[in-house]
This record gives sequence, C-alpha cells and structure tokens, in this order.
Amino acid sequence: MLDEAEVAEYLDRIGAKRPEEADLEGLRHLQERHVLSVPFENIDYHLDRTIHLGEQVVDKIVRGRRGGGCYEVNSAFAVLLGSLGYAVEILPGRVYRPDGLGPAMCHLALRVTVGGEPWLVDAGFGRNSRHPLRLTTSDLQQDPHGEYRVSPAPGGGHDVELDGRPLYRLDDRPCRLDDFGPTLWWWRTSPDSPFLQELFCSMPLADGRVTLKNNRLVRIEGGARTIEKLDGEEAVLAAYRTHFGMILDELPQGGGANRTVGIQLT
Repeated sequence: MLDEAEVAEYLDRIGAKRPEEADLEGLRHLQERHVLSVPFENIDYHLDRTIHLGEQVVDKIVRGRRGGGCYEVNSAFAVLLGSLGYAVEILPGRVYRPDGLGPAMCHLALRVTVGGEPWLVDAGFGRNSRHPLRLTTSDLQQDPHGEYRVSPAPGGGHDVELDGRPLYRLDDRPCRLDDFGPTLWWWRTSPDSPFLQELFCSMPLADGRVTLKNNRLVRIEGGARTIEKLDGEEAVLAAYRTHFGMILDELPQGGGANRTVGIQLT
C-alpha cells in the first residue's frame, strides 16, 4: 500500500481529487482522470527495460510521468485504489483478435466492489471505457468512449464489447500478479507479440485521442483528424513531451524480440 504522501503524489500526477470516501462517485472520478492522464504505451518493451507490475510500477507512472500496457497501468491503479480504501481484485482476460480469442492471462483488469456491487475498472487497454462498467447487467452502458456491453460469457466470466465489437473476455475468478509471469515473458520475447511489432503511445483526449506510432502522429479532436509524419528523432521526442508530457532521454532503435528480458512482478 502507498503511504499518505505517495497517495497525494499519485493523485497530483493524474489531476484527481482525493475522494472523501471509497464510493462510486470517487471511483468514476479516479478512473476518468487516470484514463485521461496516463498513456497506453510500449516504449520500455523496445528499450530492453525491466517491466514491473504492482507497487513498483507506481514510480514509473508518477515520477517518470510514463504509462504502459495493461499489466503496468492497471496493476498500479489497483495499488492506488486499495490505498484509498477500495476493495480491488485482479481479473485475467483473453483479448479478441481477428481470428478469435487469444491466450489466457493476456489482459489484466480490475473488479472493484462498491456498496456490494461489482464494477469493471480498466484504465489500460487502449479502447477501455472512461468510467467503470457494471458487471451485473447485459444492457448497453453509455460512456464518453462509446457504447459498452458486459455480458455473461459461455462457460463463465464476462465478454466486453465496444460499439458491438468484442474487446476481451474476463475470467470472473480473481488471480495474483505472480500468475501473469509466463504471459509477461511471452509479451516481452515472442516475435508474435503485438507489443514488439511497432512502437506506440496513445491517450484519449476530452474530445478525441492522440496517438504516436513510430514517427506517425495522429490527433483526433472535435471530429477533426490530422496526421503528421515526424522527421527525425528530435521531432519525435518533442511530440512525446508536447502531447503526452513524457520527457525521454532515448528512443528505441530497431525491433524488440529475442533479447535479454527483465521482468519484475512485485
């Protein structure tokens, strides 16, 4: 758990107010601020840096002003929520791909129980909702990012859809961070890992999204879409500073697979 000073620092990082109590209104506020402040990115996967989960990734997000994938962002958010008095559980998931469901344990999301009701909290998927989603209804749930549906999956768990397209399937049995070790190794080493195919960084805006993929910057805001190809390393580093608040001292060079890997779960 985080101490009071660390909680205050984390809340300042995401521009959030401390909830007076661990209620739904506070949870909505915290998730929205986290989603709008912490990018979904894979830079460390291409820099041969250790990937942390849990409390150790808080330093990267808060003091390094960075983001990460679901394993990093959601596990750090779980630490913050738990430190604020929320009842948080880690749920594993399988991501829908063009050819069907991917392997088990390839997504990490949170189940937060407030007033006896369970909510899906996900701040690290890239197409996740801005607000918590009810886990007790199959009705459409309106969100600033679209229409979500959480429905019972065959054999148990939940299927999560956005605008009619399946995103992932959650197991409803909570697990430990240590359980993600084998799949984290796969994400970090396999030539088939989507995190090693190309460099990306993406974050929602209040009315759109900004994405930097390699040296291609795409900004969608107010219904308008602009695309810019950045010329040279300095232009790319400047884009990270301007659009994501990230000050990087280096950019990855080349691919990301078949390397010495550092993985830290706790």
